[in-house]
Amino acid sequence: MAELATIARPYAEALFKATPQAEQSAWVAQVAALGQVARDAQVQGLADNPRATQDQVYGVITEAAKVALAPVVANFLRTVLENGRLAALPLMAEQFQALVQARQGVSEARITSAFAVSDEQVADILVPLEKRFGRKLTATVDIDPELIGGVRVVVGDEVLDTSVKARLERMKSALLA
Repeated sequence: MAELATIARPYAEALFKATPQAEQSAWVAQVAALGQVARDAQVQGLADNPRATQDQVYGVITEAAKVALAPVVANFLRTVLENGRLAALPLMAEQFQALVQARQGVSEARITSAFAVSDEQVADILVPLEKRFGRKLTATVDIDPELIGGVRVVVGDEVLDTSVKARLERMKSALLA
């Protein structure tokens, strides 16, 4: 996984440098759509097939993505295909989005809860986190029943774990120490 991230980084950074600020959100959506299509095992199989030409793979991906691509994004996809890096395209999309969000002063907060969380509860969680991190946060919510209760929030490389599972693990470590 780390290897794909290392491969993806220069591609994401190059696309980011070519991104005009006025077109950032459109390009993020286009690259995200391409990344979503690239995750498909059948598309990966087609790209790995020596009988399939790059133009055929390009056509399948752009048709499946169902978005009109800006010329620079289309060239980006062609470069990825020419270099045989389709497997890293989903990570390129994630890293590109993170770079754009950083430029805008926004970060992603991944909230994991044991139960479904309403929009109001997400807003209540985000308010103190935005003060703590000093920037706007966008939330992605996941459900993990193994947490038992509470939430786990990941912002960048920082983890705030207030789940019951984490508390029990800390108690177990304290008792065994």
